[in-house]
Amino acid sequence: MKTLNIVGCGKVGRTLARLWTEAHVFRVQEVVNRTEESAEGAVNFIGTGRAAPSVEAMSPADLWLVATTDGVIVAACRRLFQARKLRPGDIVFHPSGALPSSECAFLREQGAAVASVHPVKTVPDPKAAVATFAGTYCAMEGDAAALSVLRPAFEAIGARVFHVETTHKVIYHAASVFACNYLTALMEVALSCYEKAGLPREQALKVAEPLTRETVENLFRLGPVEALTGPVARGDAATVERQLQALSAWRGEVAELYRRLAGVAVVLAERKGAAEPEALTRLQEVLRVGASG
Repeated sequence: MKTLNIVGCGKVGRTLARLWTEAHVFRVQEVVNRTEESAEGAVNFIGTGRAAPSVEAMSPADLWLVATTDGVIVAACRRLFQARKLRPGDIVFHPSGALPSSECAFLREQGAAVASVHPVKTVPDPKAAVATFAGTYCAMEGDAAALSVLRPAFEAIGARVFHVETTHKVIYHAASVFACNYLTALMEVALSCYEKAGLPREQALKVAEPLTRETVENLFRLGPVEALTGPVARGDAATVERQLQALSAWRGEVAELYRRLAGVAVVLAERKGAAEPEALTRLQEVLRVGASG
């Protein structure tokens, strides 16, 4: 069984290590965190391994998981490089969605293969994440030698692995930000609009919930084109224009967000084909005027 060392064993690191231990995929050997107390806590959660006081004090391993926060992954890899712990054929990988593996390409100078495998999953609680990890999609990119080991390792714990281009890794992660974080932000804008119309926030949430849930269900069942409804899908330029004017008079930044999203919706409406071409042309004119105004 291949050995695994972990540098920065937080929530994601603990989840993966526990799963690999239970599935007998890797033997967790040593863990180093900012404090030995934290490393001991990680080892206790994983159920095996031992805490190390520093990277420099760690023993060699077949695989190194660098699961620190994104901002210090490269620095942690640099420290590993300077400690000269790597052997030809060792694998170093990280779980960041935003950082491409190429940022740690200098590790290849010591014969290591580098990669990244990003679980598309929120991990607020490692214990819960372990229980629900099966079926999680994981984006992988990096050296073929590393991926040939990591793909089956992730599949063994129930992951659905897919490949992303290293050169476009940041855009890949932006997709998840749009789908998750900015969907939340967009709902906040919607709730603000309801409140402006006189609804208390608690009631606004209740009003928005069934509409939002049905929309999301239709989106994944039918796809974005067929799921699109509303004034843009109908080619109702007059309604769009009135809403833009009202939003502009209230909050210009909300009006601009509305206009830009309407531009995306027009493209979907064109593909859907339910609205008359002339109506969509009029819509595009309204949106252009809104931009210049």
